[in-house]
Amino acid sequence: MPVRINPSILAADFVNLEHDLQRISSADLVHVDVMDNHFVPNLTFGPQMVGRIQDVSPIPLDVHLMISDVDRWAPGYAELGAYSVTFHVEAATDPVAVARRLRQIGARAGIAVKPGTPIEPYLDLLPEFDQVLVMTVEPGFGGQSFMPETMPKLTALRDAVNRQGLDVWLQVDGGVSLDTIGIAAAAGANTFVAGSSVYTGGDPTDNIAALRAEAARHTH
Repeated sequence: MPVRINPSILAADFVNLEHDLQRISSADLVHVDVMDNHFVPNLTFGPQMVGRIQDVSPIPLDVHLMISDVDRWAPGYAELGAYSVTFHVEAATDPVAVARRLRQIGARAGIAVKPGTPIEPYLDLLPEFDQVLVMTVEPGFGGQSFMPETMPKLTALRDAVNRQGLDVWLQVDGGVSLDTIGIAAAAGANTFVAGSSVYTGGDPTDNIAALRAEAARHTH
């Protein structure tokens, strides 16, 4: 199973963002966290900034919408050219309709669930999605500690994906480091968002390679 490392630019230097994007060119995608200070108590990027990131990024964009009213706003990020757009089911009126619209525009469609949101209601809907993001921290802030109690959701997802013969990427986001990435990989994840563990301490290229190797050791 391929391992994908998607660095989060929440940990990048916003003043030198284009430079910090170039430093992660060995990664698979760049994870762009869009927060609206409503769905989560923080504010980051909007469409205009994401469009500029799209213009200069050496790798495709993995946009994670932590915003309200995604039925209205999510398609606009696909129209910007994002490779993947993930929205929270807690903010969607009709997740399947949103996913179908994203796919129609040409983006991969992903859903995200908070740590306290059960995954069971979505297992039968997996063919409608290209990615499921299991949040391993509460959304809204970087630098939080990994929550191992979210791993049963990943295991249930991996079992359902395998049983249905689907190619759905299973992503984790929050507290992913060399100490935790193996736990998530063993539970079934194959796509990993890492911020501080990529940008802090050493060269990002080396850090990405180390994370990829550690995940591969535990992926099944």
